[in-house]
Amino acid sequence: MTLGKAQNGDRSDGKDNAILWDLEERCWTSGADSARTVTAKNAVMVLPYPPGILQGGQILEHVKQNTGWRTVEMKDRSQVRQGAVAVLAYRVFAEKTGSPIYEALCASTYLLDNGRWLRLSHQQTPTT
Repeated sequence: MTLGKAQNGDRSDGKDNAILWDLEERCWTSGADSARTVTAKNAVMVLPYPPGILQGGQILEHVKQNTGWRTVEMKDRSQVRQGAVAVLAYRVFAEKTGSPIYEALCASTYLLDNGRWLRLSHQQTPTT
């Protein structure tokens, strides 16, 4: 399976769903290089303040400085797909060495662009 590559064109199926959830987990655990390959050029992230609202290159700078999530567990997963747009929503429990477990409600929006999924937006609302 190619990172971010959609299967069966623009149809929604189990393979695309698995790809999307895999991409989302990699954004948490695989660092800046993974984030760069799946994040749209002018994407937007809304994170707890600070840093708050990030766009474009600010996202990759933030990811470079704030990596290190060892494990993530995504519960209460929900998703919807309309044509070339997919939205994932979930509750995350993320673990980083030396920090308490981070819990948040998250949503990410992906666009199927030329057969490849790109993350357009990501939002986190801490639950604790």
